Amino acid sequence: MAEDINPWSSTPKVSIEKLIENFGIDRFEPQKERLDGFSDIPLFMRRDIVQGHRGYDAVADAILQKKPFHVLTGFMPSGHPHLGHLMVMKEVIWHIQHGGRGFISIADREAHAVRGLSWDACDTYAREYISCLYALGFEGEIYAQRKNNELKDLAFEAARKINFSNLSAIYGFGPETELAHAVSVSMQVADILYPQLKAGAAPTIVPVGIDQDPHIRLTRDVTNALRLFLVEDRGTHISIRAKNAPAEAIDAVAKAFPGSKKYEGHIDLPAGHTAAETDAVVRGIEQQFGGFGFMLPSSTYHSFLMGFQGGKMSSSVPDSLIWFDDEDRDVKKKIMGAVTGGRQTLEEQKKLGGEPDKCAIYQLNKFHMQDDDKELAKMCEACKAGELMCGTCKKETLERVRAFLAEFKEKRDEVAHKVAEWK
Repeated sequence: MAEDINPWSSTPKVSIEKLIENFGIDRFEPQKERLDGFSDIPLFMRRDIVQGHRGYDAVADAILQKKPFHVLTGFMPSGHPHLGHLMVMKEVIWHIQHGGRGFISIADREAHAVRGLSWDACDTYAREYISCLYALGFEGEIYAQRKNNELKDLAFEAARKINFSNLSAIYGFGPETELAHAVSVSMQVADILYPQLKAGAAPTIVPVGIDQDPHIRLTRDVTNALRLFLVEDRGTHISIRAKNAPAEAIDAVAKAFPGSKKYEGHIDLPAGHTAAETDAVVRGIEQQFGGFGFMLPSSTYHSFLMGFQGGKMSSSVPDSLIWFDDEDRDVKKKIMGAVTGGRQTLEEQKKLGGEPDKCAIYQLNKFHMQDDDKELAKMCEACKAGELMCGTCKKETLERVRAFLAEFKEKRDEVAHKVAEWK
């Protein structure tokens, strides 16, 4: 890929540090501190699993001020859901529980274009993802890309602001790239903007893995390109720049702010206005004159759950992950055979201690299987001190995984009727 970040790779190698350094991602720590007053700060925030963000300030403001916001993510139905998908599902659910309006895209067009899956196969896998989401408590709209006409129209509008130079620079597309693959990118952009089309302009949080940032950056660029006006804070005053806005819309904006001065291509406001308040008014006028008036979408980036063979959990490496419907014997085999941060011999383990940050079993507990922070800290320290042996840790983790899978199966069975109703 042109940027060495491939959103479709099953083995991504990009790091959050690279994104922060090269692409303007902000660290999530300050946002976590803003939400520190909540009694239920989720472990993906507490344990720094979510490491970076773009524009989360707007979402945090909405949560703290109890104002409307949206939350969306997408799943490509190209295989069975597994533990590697669980984190983003939990992130969506938490934001819904704190006031967000939920949306899920089943990216069947992407699966068909990029992975070559049949539509029937896409629908089969989609229902498995939907079952997991409902079991976790999802409330909101779940749609398939190919069945959503409003989404397809929005994708067409987004495509008018994307050229092949963009696609080449961001994704490395070339003459050999299938047109369907390129079209799927505009669908991704439309997915991210769809909640605002459907439910009104509002902050929108899109939780994703760090390899999905190219889609977020492109969508934010397209969002700006779709605007009729740009609101700028010049320090001494607010300036509103016209971008392909009709003359009638420019007149309406000037009229909405008494005392403003209209120039060729821009309007300057008198003192006393804020950029946020001005932008809200301007977006409303945009919509009156046929514009979208979308707000810039926000994103969070979580680190990947380590696979049992090292690297990322990937469907292309079945022994690296646990499917939610894995047989117990397979679950046991994968966990007991997992890569750990243990030493070569028992003697070295006791003398030098283990390295939990390199251990797939510790990471599994950190992400999902150990809710108690104190117990996780004890596990970590006992490992480092050479007091906890890998075999014992694996056996204890196996029992936690078995309990989770059994309970999750029951919850999925309970929502089977809701999955059957999805079309």
